[in-house]
Amino acid sequence: MRRLLIATALCFLTLAGCGYIYYASPLRPVDEQGPAMDVADDHSVTYSQGRFEVKLRPMTAAELNRQFASHSQSGRSSTNPFTYGDTEFWEGEEGEGRFAVFHMSVKNYAYPKVRIDPARVQVRADNGREYWSLNLEQLQNYFRVYVVGFRGNEYARHQERIDLLRRTLFRGEDIFSGQEAEGYLVFPVLHHDVAKIEVLVHDAVLRFDFRGQPAETVNISYQFERDVGRVFPDGTQELTSRN
Repeated sequence: MRRLLIATALCFLTLAGCGYIYYASPLRPVDEQGPAMDVADDHSVTYSQGRFEVKLRPMTAAELNRQFASHSQSGRSSTNPFTYGDTEFWEGEEGEGRFAVFHMSVKNYAYPKVRIDPARVQVRADNGREYWSLNLEQLQNYFRVYVVGFRGNEYARHQERIDLLRRTLFRGEDIFSGQEAEGYLVFPVLHHDVAKIEVLVHDAVLRFDFRGQPAETVNISYQFERDVGRVFPDGTQELTSRN
């Protein structure tokens, strides 16, 4: 039994002649979106209704590291909360993302005020998996396990991560006429078998009644896909799903 455990561990660590690792390409918009949707070259998809626009763009770990470069250059001590920074995995290959991250921007030049609640944004995979956006409290709980003793450098790095999240997450606040808002939506990392997703914004509020309650809402659907597969020890790749 002991020999079997050692052999299994060595196989897992070195991938020498056995096993494989998963890979996935960056998310990209599908060609056919719903009505009132426009796909741009930067892989963003924009919903438009008059002069009201909601743009959603999937972010890669590399893009997020460039966006927050000063927080992404210390390996495992990097304080970029969206990625693992420049930590190297598997002989220099970039590891998978810490989360699935989207950038949302809203322009309101059509209504007295609008509101999009980030807690009402959902990812639905074509294989039935579902993911909901993570709020600041959930992300704080996620990162709290990395803090040892809540003092010293590790605690300072924890606070730096949380402060950055607090500044950059999309907020569910009223966006008044003539205003714009933007921020990041964070979801659990997608499973290896997820190749096609729908990002669904539930109940975006376009109009309010005299009591300040929603009077007109709309659901907005964005469609994205990616290639997923496996890489074997000899470097060969096997595509397991492609749309």
